[in-house]
Amino acid sequence: MADPTAPLRDDLDLPVRLGPRPPRRVVSLVPSLTEALAATAPGLLVGATDWCSHPADLSVARIGGTKNPDVPRVLALAPDLVLANDEENRRPDLDALRAAGVPVWVTDIRTLDDAFRSLDRLLTTACGLPRPRWLDEAEAAWAPVGSGSTPPEAGGPRTVVPIWRRPWMVLGRDTFAGDLLRRLGLRLVHADHPERYPAVPLPELLACRPELVVLPDEPYRFTAEDGPEAFPDTPAALVSGRHLTWYGPSLVTAPAVLRQALDHPYGPGGAGTAS
Repeated sequence: MADPTAPLRDDLDLPVRLGPRPPRRVVSLVPSLTEALAATAPGLLVGATDWCSHPADLSVARIGGTKNPDVPRVLALAPDLVLANDEENRRPDLDALRAAGVPVWVTDIRTLDDAFRSLDRLLTTACGLPRPRWLDEAEAAWAPVGSGSTPPEAGGPRTVVPIWRRPWMVLGRDTFAGDLLRRLGLRLVHADHPERYPAVPLPELLACRPELVVLPDEPYRFTAEDGPEAFPDTPAALVSGRHLTWYGPSLVTAPAVLRQALDHPYGPGGAGTAS
């Protein structure tokens, strides 16, 4: 029988000692998690990062960036829970919050299935909330797309997915965005790379002879004028970074939004017309 006095454990299996009642003052250091909590129980949020852009009318204290939060400002908000992510946030910042006595719940999300499990635990177990309807809608939206064990279509295009420029960096192995694209039928050229976000010089990317290049608008903001021209012989799909890399309410519409962009890429060289 489980010990009712034992602390909860986050996605990293680290203990999170919450008070006797569900959290009532939450600071989020992750844009995805900010949107998820705001869509579920907006009254709990008292602080978020400068990059937390959704919902558009979010009105809470801003505490800096995901990589450089103002720890004293977070502490001044007297949160009884801070939400973080193992990939987005720096461990020294999280350790400083823990040392000050603030519970920190860290998510670790590498696949769509991870996202669904993690969001459910964060909202229902850590925050003590009812499971939100949007999470059920997100699972339903992705159900027809394919399961985590479904291999990419044999005829799917060989795809390169840059996430940064100067230097060029791409999606490699074991990434949430890569899992979404694989489910949508793409074959990522660098899916088996030893690194998750390898730096690959442009000549090497071109030498891979990709059949499609996917250019999200975050973290680097690729546009029709900045990105496709580097791949003059390859169709380029400009996609919403929020729908590709965020895990939260955006997952409800992500399959349709991403599918529309992937099915209507810019012509080779970024000519500006759908092929």
